[in-house]
Amino acid sequence: MKRLVAFDLDGTLAESKQAVDAEMASLLARLTHRLSVAVISGGDWPQFEVQLLAQLGKDANLTRLFLMPTSGTKLYRYKDIWRQIYADALSESERHKIVGSLEAIVAALGFAQERSWGARIEDRGTQITFSGLGQEAPPAAKLAWDPTFAKRQKVQAMLTPLIPGFVVRIGGSTSVDITREGVDKGYGITRLAKAADLALSDILFMGDALYPGGNDYAVRGAGVDCIAVRDVEETKHILEAVLLCG
Repeated sequence: MKRLVAFDLDGTLAESKQAVDAEMASLLARLTHRLSVAVISGGDWPQFEVQLLAQLGKDANLTRLFLMPTSGTKLYRYKDIWRQIYADALSESERHKIVGSLEAIVAALGFAQERSWGARIEDRGTQITFSGLGQEAPPAAKLAWDPTFAKRQKVQAMLTPLIPGFVVRIGGSTSVDITREGVDKGYGITRLAKAADLALSDILFMGDALYPGGNDYAVRGAGVDCIAVRDVEETKHILEAVLLCG
């Protein structure tokens, strides 16, 4: 019997950088009254506030939520207010090295000349993220930019040898996440299990990037049972089934 269900955010609970819709918010709120719920994403805390928390309303049991920004390198829990439990911050020199290398690659590949919506490179403290069209790009533009992953695979191949000790992972529809080696969603889920006093076998994870090289893939490698979903609608169908069986 699972005691906690963990989810990726973009592409699983919501469209990229978009708020969860009313149906998904209702399903998640109902689930918090059955099981503990975790959400782990490459996005930072402000993204969680806008995409998820603002939509849940008063129906959710917030004390059963574990929110894990930047691939699980941060953990937030609700205790009267939302509090940061931990954060595995990169050093200033680490962030400078990664950002400088990314800027050179973006220029070499010609991405800097393409239209963007907001910053392409974001320093999230515990993680550096590259978004091909910027953080605020509309969903349709994002889906059209790199559907075969070819552009991001070039970034991944060029960046990896420049930053030893770090891992470059493809995530979302236009993004690449960079964390310290060994720090990924599998690491995040393992820390979550300790924080929640659970065994890994108590956790079920759902994500849309569970393929090799995807930023959810490490969760499977950590030994957690996983369900790969195609999109938000499939997640809803699975949640409906979980709630019916509960």
